[in-house]
Amino acid sequence: MASVVPERAAAARVEVVPSRGQRGRTVPADTRWLRRLGRRLWILDSTLVVMTVTAVLVVRFTTLSTRFGREPSRIAFPESWGDVRLSSYLVVGPALVIAWGAMLRATRAYDARVLGVGSEEYRRVARASVYFWGLVAIASYMTQFELSRFVLGFAFLIGTFLLLLGRWTARKILHRARRRSTTWSHRVLAVGGRDEVVALVAELEREPYAGLKVVGACVPPSESGEISVPVVGSLTSVPEAVARLGVDTVAVTASRGLTSGVLKRLGWELEGAGVDLVVAPALTDIAGPRVHVRPVAGLHLLYVEQPEFTGPTWAMKEIFDRAVAALCLCLLAPVLALVALAVRLSSQGPVIFRQVRVGRDGEVFTVFKFRTMVVDAETHLEALWELSEGNGVLFKLKDDPRVTTVGRFLRRLSLDELPQLWNVLVGSMSLVGPRPALPNEAERYGRSTARRLLVKPGITGLWQVSGRSDLSWEDSVRLDLYYVENWSFAGDIQILWKTVSAVMRGQGAY
Repeated sequence: MASVVPERAAAARVEVVPSRGQRGRTVPADTRWLRRLGRRLWILDSTLVVMTVTAVLVVRFTTLSTRFGREPSRIAFPESWGDVRLSSYLVVGPALVIAWGAMLRATRAYDARVLGVGSEEYRRVARASVYFWGLVAIASYMTQFELSRFVLGFAFLIGTFLLLLGRWTARKILHRARRRSTTWSHRVLAVGGRDEVVALVAELEREPYAGLKVVGACVPPSESGEISVPVVGSLTSVPEAVARLGVDTVAVTASRGLTSGVLKRLGWELEGAGVDLVVAPALTDIAGPRVHVRPVAGLHLLYVEQPEFTGPTWAMKEIFDRAVAALCLCLLAPVLALVALAVRLSSQGPVIFRQVRVGRDGEVFTVFKFRTMVVDAETHLEALWELSEGNGVLFKLKDDPRVTTVGRFLRRLSLDELPQLWNVLVGSMSLVGPRPALPNEAERYGRSTARRLLVKPGITGLWQVSGRSDLSWEDSVRLDLYYVENWSFAGDIQILWKTVSAVMRGQGAY
């Protein structure tokens, strides 16, 4: 037995060969910004946690002081109030701060892959609070420590809100920094077919806030050509390109030469190099909630679920739409009256503009808007069509002479869309959905484009928060179809939130 073991060990030493990534790289990726970002978020979260716990304890004992007849401004904390011992809370308070911060670490709330983009960062922060305070409640019960329900509830609600608000604020600052400079972005090497790489680069450049800056590409020699980023190699020279460029992310998209074996070997070669390998699947416009990985006979198969246009979630969307529309109509009644008066006094004609649009399943309805043009605007359309700056199908002109002075202001802030809340209330539109189509536009729809009519059109949508009139026709259709295929109630809330920012910026509003 003694003679066998050394032989095995020697064989093992001979067979283990380090990957190219483990041998070191010529240009190390500069990821110092990630460490700085993580430290700053940790400091922010720690500050908010300390503030929350401190505020809870102060409010707790101030309330007790008032209850026992002491003036809150002249509190001289005794050892206890009733069955509540101050010394116990002075020990528990710091422990809560430390443990809460540890739970944020445990749920990977500082993972570089989720910081600054997507909803996963928020979910991890919220999950940390739920897990932590759930464990605190269980521990309090099991140890019979009299921890106030007020402390539990107040700290959980206020603390979670402050943490989420802090992360949202930090994200907005990060997005602003990424738009100004690439210092706070990942350096990306795109790998795949030429057309696919071009599409990937265009998509990432359209959304710089995502923090993925493509600095080079590796494409098959037969497909090489001029693209917007330097071509630095082929599909077989990715590790060398990584070494030369000092990237920290390799994004692989579709290509004929990229088989599963090639992708697997690429992963091996990048091991230990500190480089993230991400794959852009060929299933375009299919979002994560509809894609599920299931092991079948040793294979990991991607199952694509069908989009849902009925059921409880759809009913929730309907109820939410009508409830919010009714509430907004009530709250915004003074604003609606002022806008109507401004339109009426600024030019002759009706206050409300009515137009026939196509809704869900091809049903036509009348959409309502505040009038922003002169009364005979349609008669001048043909003469202005050649000057259109729109998306190739719909007429759009930034300095349209038919738009009134008040109308230009209303369009800038999207106030002309407010009467559509009535369309939402009566059920012909939704708060979020595809752009409502004109009848002559819907008549030209092909089979794929006609899927926009599977859901109700919306006052806002992905097209509204992605550029509005500045979008090309193809991009408008792509965004609408993406929404139809992947809509969700949480996604609607996110779009509504982003709409506020889009309206304030006024980009593409004319």
